[in-house]
Amino acid sequence: MELINELLSDPMALWTLIVPLIKAVVSAVAIFFIGRWVAQLVIGLAKKAMTKAKLDETLIAFLGNVGYGLLLAMVIISALGQLGVDTTSAAALLGGAALAIGLALQNQLSSFAAGVMLILFRPFAKGNVVDIGGQMGIVEEIKITSTILKTFDNQLVWLPNSSVWGNKITNFSALPTRRVDLTIGIGYGSDLKKAKELLVAMLKDEPRILDDPAPSVVVSNLGDNSVDFAVRGWAASADWWATRCDLVERIKLSFDEHDIEIPFPQRTVHLVSEAPAAEVAAS
Repeated sequence: MELINELLSDPMALWTLIVPLIKAVVSAVAIFFIGRWVAQLVIGLAKKAMTKAKLDETLIAFLGNVGYGLLLAMVIISALGQLGVDTTSAAALLGGAALAIGLALQNQLSSFAAGVMLILFRPFAKGNVVDIGGQMGIVEEIKITSTILKTFDNQLVWLPNSSVWGNKITNFSALPTRRVDLTIGIGYGSDLKKAKELLVAMLKDEPRILDDPAPSVVVSNLGDNSVDFAVRGWAASADWWATRCDLVERIKLSFDEHDIEIPFPQRTVHLVSEAPAAEVAAS
């Protein structure tokens, strides 16, 4: 109270106290607004550079937000320094909070890092048919922390990117063509040459089988119950499944029509009857 009365009684002393305070507030406000403008400008330029480098939009947006947050935190700490706040303590507090958040979100950060790798290296894209660690489906969306697959029976599966990146990834849509591989067995009593002619003709008549690479039919194995053919032809990746199923159906119908047996595993049991011991002794 005495200090206030003294300042009120001495206008010059009051002015000497207020002027530095006003200057500090004005400087802090100027630093904040100018610094925020500079941060927005820097992040905008960085986003344009990443867009020209053809980085994924999700990654650009995320890195832009993180970068802007860090720059804005530096600006706020600088502005507080102009007001006489101990910025060392503020920086230490900010670092401690970041460490605590990082430990609490360890799994999420791992998925984020894996998401960055997936976006940068692009082992698959939206719409691809993939198998990720035994989970097969169509890629519906690639997020920064998770990948969404749509299964063939129309269910959505969320996979954390940490498990996606750490698993075996098979992309069935990455290449434009895919080979149809069939193993067809016929009975040993069937006409081998006729069966091969039919298989070759079916590959040539199938419009979805490509001429280059050329299809092939070869005898691959003499099995316990069958003579096996390796039937191979190339088709567009999008037509692979339908082509394979249609070929299997046509082969079965054609073989039935020409009396060519497609065997199944069989076991022949021979029964040997032994005469009773009394009959053997009498003879």
